[in-house]
Amino acid sequence: MKVLISTDIEGIAGVFHAEQTRAGNGEYEAARRWMTLEANAAIEGAFVGGATDVWVNDSHGGFRNLLPDLLDPRAQVVLGKPRTLGMMAGLEYGAALVFMIGYHAKAQTRGILAHTINSFAFARVAFNGIELGEAGLYGALAEEYGARVALLSGDDAFAEETAPRFPGARFVVTKTATGQASGVTQSPARVREALQAAARDVVRQHVEAGHAPVATRAEPRPVDCELRVQTSGLADLFCQWPTLTRVDGVTLRFSAASAEHAVRMLNCLSAMSFMLR
Repeated sequence: MKVLISTDIEGIAGVFHAEQTRAGNGEYEAARRWMTLEANAAIEGAFVGGATDVWVNDSHGGFRNLLPDLLDPRAQVVLGKPRTLGMMAGLEYGAALVFMIGYHAKAQTRGILAHTINSFAFARVAFNGIELGEAGLYGALAEEYGARVALLSGDDAFAEETAPRFPGARFVVTKTATGQASGVTQSPARVREALQAAARDVVRQHVEAGHAPVATRAEPRPVDCELRVQTSGLADLFCQWPTLTRVDGVTLRFSAASAEHAVRMLNCLSAMSFMLR
């Protein structure tokens, strides 16, 4: 059974403030270590459960946060950007199961450090009329590659909004949100224990059920994306792209041949937004 673990930082136990997610300070160094150790817990559980191959995708910011020398040497690590599949890079190697570790709630919600791809640029993203956060967007991409999203972790707001999107998936709640930058966390050690057990059980369940160990790609379906941006200036910028249609001052639309193409377009727009920072 091949497994891809996509690891973000905002949903990691103990992480509450933006400073913990940005390189260049001691709090970030502690948070990236917690992120690495939570990934390790999922790796260990996956192998105990019967995984044959595990890839770990660093899915935060510049995609250079995980500490490879601390990771289980049996896993392969996907680092750096740009890359075509973004937070799902590694799917191209045939992963049948996807774990989303340390994820967060979508923009404009009560979750800790909630945002969707780029907090400076995007206020709302919807595929075919359904608003989605990063788990939903990248889950759609994973499903196009024939992978199942089987395990997710993050705060309670993330779990509540995401569970209906992935029926049957396991969730590990790392902390409870009381505000955008406040809440009550489980201890990192306790979360790692829960992740290891959940990863073991999920992989074992799929192996024993006889699910294919390697994904088979599905036929992609077109996606209509509606994007609400944070300012009209960003809308001015993004609409330089000829395929975007402006609905109002801060709402844009575009069509894509697949979820993958839609996600790639969003990541391109996110990169464009840096010229207005």
